Amino acid sequence: MPEPSELAGLYKEAARATALGSRSFYFATGFFPRDLARAAHAVYWFCRYTDDLVDECATLEQGRRDLEEWAERVQTALQGSEPSHPVLKVFLDTARVKNIPPEYPLELIEGMRMDLNGTRYRNFAELRTFCYRVASVVGLMMSHAIGFEDPALDYAIDLGIAMQLTNILRDVAEDWRRGRLYLPSEELERFGYSEGSLAGGQRTPEWNSLMRFQVARARDYYQRAMPGIALLDSRGRFAVKVAAGVYREILSVIEARDYDVFTRRAVVPSARKWWIGGRSMAIPVARQFWRVWQS
Repeated sequence: MPEPSELAGLYKEAARATALGSRSFYFATGFFPRDLARAAHAVYWFCRYTDDLVDECATLEQGRRDLEEWAERVQTALQGSEPSHPVLKVFLDTARVKNIPPEYPLELIEGMRMDLNGTRYRNFAELRTFCYRVASVVGLMMSHAIGFEDPALDYAIDLGIAMQLTNILRDVAEDWRRGRLYLPSEELERFGYSEGSLAGGQRTPEWNSLMRFQVARARDYYQRAMPGIALLDSRGRFAVKVAAGVYREILSVIEARDYDVFTRRAVVPSARKWWIGGRSMAIPVARQFWRVWQS
């Protein structure tokens, strides 16, 4: 086991990686108690590192080699060997303390294999499997880190899919430049929008209709996921609600820009994030006040 002083430094490094990798997620973890924030940063660092092996690889062959080497190291560590890699050290410490099932990190790696071996998705069923592996399992790991009652994990799956769909819509142009397209081919055809139009960044009526459909589906998954927040440990509910609210707001930014995801990235301003956090806190307080006043 790493020394406590070494782990303390690694958890700080995980927090820095989270702040650099996802400002929205890092903002939400600021509402966690310290131990839950540390666990969230450790999970994020593991997921970010694994994802970067795919997204930042120079060639597909190099990405496959790096991912398989990483998969072997993760598998060995999960089987009880003490890891030497800093990301694995801090993740395994959190996994042990929080009883995170070993199949979740392995499922994430399987999702990364999907990303390396295929750059198109024929239909939503295929895309949903990808979303589950690269995002829902993150929500499942976080649910274990926070603590939960059944059937919270079912809702965590839906929230992960909602967030990944949001990422896909926000990053359409960036993913295209990397040679990837996550919008299902069947749906491109249904709405009459071609890959050639996408390559040219063309915002046509067909594009707007396609994106309107995608945004509505993502919102539906957020709606399905919301009841699960009440099933999380009370110390972690608020932060998850804020994270979901901030991510959901990305969809509103996309809409406000008339579905222009080609010229600039949809980002939720800091002031708006704080407003979402304040609203998330104020609504339950107001409801409780109303109950007391009526009693």
